[in-house]
Amino acid sequence: MAGDIGESMADIAIGSMAARSVEPDAGGSPVADADGHTLEEACLNCGTRLTGPHCHNCGQRAHVHRTLSAFFHDLLHGVLHFEGKTWRTLPLLLWKPGKLTREYIDGRRASYVSPIALFLFVVFLSFAVFSLIGGSKAFEPEADALEQVKLAYATNQAELAELQADQANESDPQELAEIEARIASLTEDQQGLQMVLGNIGDTFERDFQQGFAENPLPESSAIAQSIDKVRANPQLAIYKIQTNAYKFSWMLIPLSVPFVWLLFPFSRRFRGYDHTVFATYSITFMIALAAISSLLIFYGAGAVGGLLLLYAPWHMYRQLRGAYALGRFGALWRMLALSLFAWIAIGLFLSLIGVMAGT
Repeated sequence: MAGDIGESMADIAIGSMAARSVEPDAGGSPVADADGHTLEEACLNCGTRLTGPHCHNCGQRAHVHRTLSAFFHDLLHGVLHFEGKTWRTLPLLLWKPGKLTREYIDGRRASYVSPIALFLFVVFLSFAVFSLIGGSKAFEPEADALEQVKLAYATNQAELAELQADQANESDPQELAEIEARIASLTEDQQGLQMVLGNIGDTFERDFQQGFAENPLPESSAIAQSIDKVRANPQLAIYKIQTNAYKFSWMLIPLSVPFVWLLFPFSRRFRGYDHTVFATYSITFMIALAAISSLLIFYGAGAVGGLLLLYAPWHMYRQLRGAYALGRFGALWRMLALSLFAWIAIGLFLSLIGVMAGT
């Protein structure tokens, strides 16, 4: 039976190839010329006879391309509409977010990348950046750095022993004062190195774990079980937090929209859609800003990265004023309130992600 089916399939394939050799344009995919253009006369999507550059029935382009460049163009276009609208959207998102938000809400959709498409693309790039600069490994001490700290600690210990021997044999008050000052300085350095090496950190960690061990939560509760899992394997917990933060980053939008609504309670002029577009564009920019600042800090330009973060409140102010047509004072107090609300939304998001990581 299986052999008969196999022979039948082979016969069908041979017949198809024979038919294609006689009438290459009949059935299957159309033949492409050297430039990758197909030579069809009917729409490849719905079969309607073509009368122009697009099918008048379904809207598909009359000529499709079968080249690698066309494939990657479609990929970029599908992800981010990587054409003129990208370069119209990004400058406005950076400097005139209020204008971008208001024009998109008012119906100018074809000119700009949609908020959700831009959000997903920025989230994808940002989490790639965060993975690049460390991820869960950022919480692990580097072996070379740890060895250098150990070497510095041992060197200081040897110098301290010599200074203490000199102190016992020194009688000159001035020399004795210099030795004591040097001993005090080295002792302070050693305390810091001990903290890095974990002598003090281990004590803190034991106290921390003991605090959780003595918590009043019943052992059968979900929270207690989550805490036990995090304590048992913190690196796995960090990895799960990163993964869940990436997968559920969209939750930032529904968590933020109610807080934006609180800035205009019971307003008939501004509706839920307006607040959702506003929140999505705003979150997109903030994630991108955090990623760029993290990169700068990682590569040693911490001052520049820190200064960039100061642009966040100004961006909120400009977006509020432009999107909702507010005056200076109205935009200012709402910016301050929104800054507070943003941290609350982030806290809720991290709490949800933490619970997911512990389950």
